[in-house]
Amino acid sequence: MKLKRSKHFKQYKGFIIEPSVQNFLCGRVWTRDATLFSREKIDSYIQHGLIEVKAAIREGPICNRCLSQDKKQFITFQCARCNKRCVYCRHCIMMGRMSSCTQLMTWIGPQPRRHKNHLLDWKSQFTPLQRKASEELTESIKQGSNHVLHAVCGAGKTEILFTAIYDALNEGKRVCVATPRTDVVLELYPRFQQVFPHTTIHALYGDAPKRFSYAELIVTTTHQLYRFEQAFDVMIVDEADAFPYTFDESLKQAVIKAKKQQAPIAFVTATPSYPLLQQKKHGGYSFIPSRYHGYPLPVPRYDSLWGYDKSIHKKHLPKKLKKWAEARLANNEPFLLFFPTIDLMEQAIPLFQALHPQIEAVHAEDPDRKEKVLNLRNEQLKGLLTTTILERGITIKNVQVAVIGAESKVFTSSALIQISGRVGRNAQYPTGDVVFFHHGITVEMDAAKEEIRRLNKEGFPHA
Repeated sequence: MKLKRSKHFKQYKGFIIEPSVQNFLCGRVWTRDATLFSREKIDSYIQHGLIEVKAAIREGPICNRCLSQDKKQFITFQCARCNKRCVYCRHCIMMGRMSSCTQLMTWIGPQPRRHKNHLLDWKSQFTPLQRKASEELTESIKQGSNHVLHAVCGAGKTEILFTAIYDALNEGKRVCVATPRTDVVLELYPRFQQVFPHTTIHALYGDAPKRFSYAELIVTTTHQLYRFEQAFDVMIVDEADAFPYTFDESLKQAVIKAKKQQAPIAFVTATPSYPLLQQKKHGGYSFIPSRYHGYPLPVPRYDSLWGYDKSIHKKHLPKKLKKWAEARLANNEPFLLFFPTIDLMEQAIPLFQALHPQIEAVHAEDPDRKEKVLNLRNEQLKGLLTTTILERGITIKNVQVAVIGAESKVFTSSALIQISGRVGRNAQYPTGDVVFFHHGITVEMDAAKEEIRRLNKEGFPHA
């Protein structure tokens, strides 16, 4: 197959390489049948030794995409495509079925040219603690060492990453910022676009549009890393304590698979798990116990809400909850209301909309969740009812927070700390209300409150 010549095309042993093919496939593990290029075009690249093909399921069985080896995750079936008995991986099926007869492609040709003329357009100033952490992180990455950045909610963790990323990009390195949550990707992507205006940046998540340029910086969910191999020179895992990353070993393996063998990993978190804290024994560690604007973390307060679920089932808002929401509306304060279940939240939404029509609800499967969060940020909504998907990674100016049913098992101490951390992040509005409405105080609630107090004491020892 002949490809049109262009000044943008490259030659490899007499073969003309189309940049879109090279840029898209470089570092990726992609299904041959699901490629966005014609079969004839892909075949020509395979014939010229630029693309390597391997089976999606290898002997074991092992999935070559998600690396799962759990035999319970592999199902044998009669395959209509190859008319044989095939095995498929159930573990990563949400990203398309990987069967014995599925072929995966990897780019083994020359690498795209990397630019070294990046710009960091950031005018703010570091606090002394931020500067120290930034220098420590940058030095670890330069040395090829792993690093743990442990900083409280609102400490400016994203800003601390800027210098390390900038230096790596200007050394011609490809950088990945991975996070377990789509909402965090959607929060980080525009911020990186703003401060790195000369850098090609891609955001990858479930329904993200396909792009064919070569991205020097990729912001992605950890699930999307199943589709990468030996791709990144620097790996940053943001919200490294978040579900599902901490509970799914294959996501941790995906991080390892997606980076180059000697590439360092930086773990970024406000609520580190014990295994994460152990990482500091094998690399650098930075700790920031206070927020960038110099105010303490808001300490949550408790308020009993007996039988709240029964009241909502009967289409009646408990008086305390109604009063809290009405006060936010009267003060023109945006708010987040966290619910333990989607079912309870969906029953509650018409009750809140009776207070004001500009109140919406959002959950993980909501196709409009990106727009709803943006509308709350832009003051087009008064409040959002949400599950724990918005517990971290989002910043809303002057937002107030209430947890409905804080005694529920879904609200772990780390989740409650993260939820509390949504409040008071803006220097203009450094304080605010965090209330745990409950049907009985739990150990997790007390642990969250005690940890916030401990961090405040460490951050403000003379207060």
